[in-house]
Amino acid sequence: MSIIKSSLKMAVATFFSRILGLVREQVMAAYFGASGVTDAFLVAYRIPNLLRDLFAEGAFSSAFVPIFVEANQESKEKSRELMWQLFWLLAMITGTICIGIMIFAPQLISIFAPSFNQDPEKFQLTVNLTRIMAPFLACVSLAALFMGVLNSLKVFFIPALAPASYNVMSILCMLTLSGVLSANGYHPIYSLGIGAMLGGFMQAAVQVPLIYKYNLKPMWPKTFWGDRSKKVFKLLGPGLFGFAATQLNILVTTILATGTVIGATSWLNYSFRLFQLPVGILSVSIGNSNLVHFSEAWKKGDEKGAKDSLQSSYYLSFLTVMPALVILYCLSDEIVNLIFERGRFDRQSTVNTAEALRMYALGLPFYGLYKILVPTFYALDRQKVPVLASIFSIAFNIAFCLLLTPHFGFHMLALGTTLSVFLNSCILGWVLNKNLALGTPFFFNRRMAKIVSASALAIFVIEVFVKPDIFGQTFMIKALLVGAQISLVVFLYGGTLMALGERAAVKAIFNKFSKKLSRK
Repeated sequence: MSIIKSSLKMAVATFFSRILGLVREQVMAAYFGASGVTDAFLVAYRIPNLLRDLFAEGAFSSAFVPIFVEANQESKEKSRELMWQLFWLLAMITGTICIGIMIFAPQLISIFAPSFNQDPEKFQLTVNLTRIMAPFLACVSLAALFMGVLNSLKVFFIPALAPASYNVMSILCMLTLSGVLSANGYHPIYSLGIGAMLGGFMQAAVQVPLIYKYNLKPMWPKTFWGDRSKKVFKLLGPGLFGFAATQLNILVTTILATGTVIGATSWLNYSFRLFQLPVGILSVSIGNSNLVHFSEAWKKGDEKGAKDSLQSSYYLSFLTVMPALVILYCLSDEIVNLIFERGRFDRQSTVNTAEALRMYALGLPFYGLYKILVPTFYALDRQKVPVLASIFSIAFNIAFCLLLTPHFGFHMLALGTTLSVFLNSCILGWVLNKNLALGTPFFFNRRMAKIVSASALAIFVIEVFVKPDIFGQTFMIKALLVGAQISLVVFLYGGTLMALGERAAVKAIFNKFSKKLSRK
């Protein structure tokens, strides 16, 4: 229940943030469509954002949380000192990198999108956007540090809600600055760059009051390079190799996407945003919750408690993610049409975005498992395992994309992502099974079979019996029809699970989620 409670706190907060994210994407699609201009923004955004995996939500958080939990169990003052040691170190490191991005923006764009060199106006637009958004890296890295600290203290809701400020700032800037910029001779796409930079700052700022509330107010540490801060960066060290492999993967897929057809980068982005909705609401929330609870039990020497936490997180991830897979796969065209098809986002963009979304959706359960297993290895001080698994799966993805994208099109990039995360999760699960002696029933059991059966029934009913034509209808009719189909999937899935004996789990999640929503 503690796993469910903390996961749902983050899930509800992330739900509101992701809804705002969809609104942001809708505004972006309506204003700029899936065009060369949006491709320019997305390539520019990718450059500071790619380092986010190392210094923010990815490797750094996984390395930091277990050490902070250990320090906090020893004394509050030591955990506070560790936090501010890392704050100043992160600020100096990411600040230096931001300056480097601004200086070498033209060279970076030439590497990430060589085809842009053929269009000087598009190239310069991308360079300018990259320079505007460079500070985003420093802001979001510090925001992730605050989030890791607060999660370790069992504070989940506000930190998970913090990314909503990024979406709010992006939306406001598009609505208010686009016209002003255009009237003054600047391209309105710069409003997106300004919104991203300000949004990153706000993401950190909204968590500051909680830092004060829990007596973690700013301090100048006696030393920046203490034993525990060294340990965090030591744990982070092997992650550099995985990070390098990840960035090579991003570089290759970006080059392939920009080299296919105009709009491919945007179609992949819009579909990935929809895919990220359940990932952010469910998988990331459950993974972060497991990291805190697993680390706490493991550091206390409670091996059984740690395994129980891992088992609960694994089951909860599949239980909640599978209906999302059914919805995104079966209703991909309808969802993309409802959310994005307006303004400059046309029917062809809907078809291409939906095709990529189906490829991404197949990877949802494995992405959820990946988000649980990677932090677990960091808590076990076995950080080399996920790094090696990542390098292997990324090598597979690069080979897959290089071979198939030129022949079958841009959506192979989405399928490659799904296959690589499947391979990565299998490797991690196999190694963890050996290390903790979990046993095959931990991963494959009767409860998992029930989840698969309930999902299969929902797919069959939707695909065979319930597929109304929503295209050409008014927005309200579309919304009602799509909402009815989503509700039917949830009803069929939950009802089947309850009939198969999972009544307690389904009711617990429904009750907790309902109570959390009613309070907000």
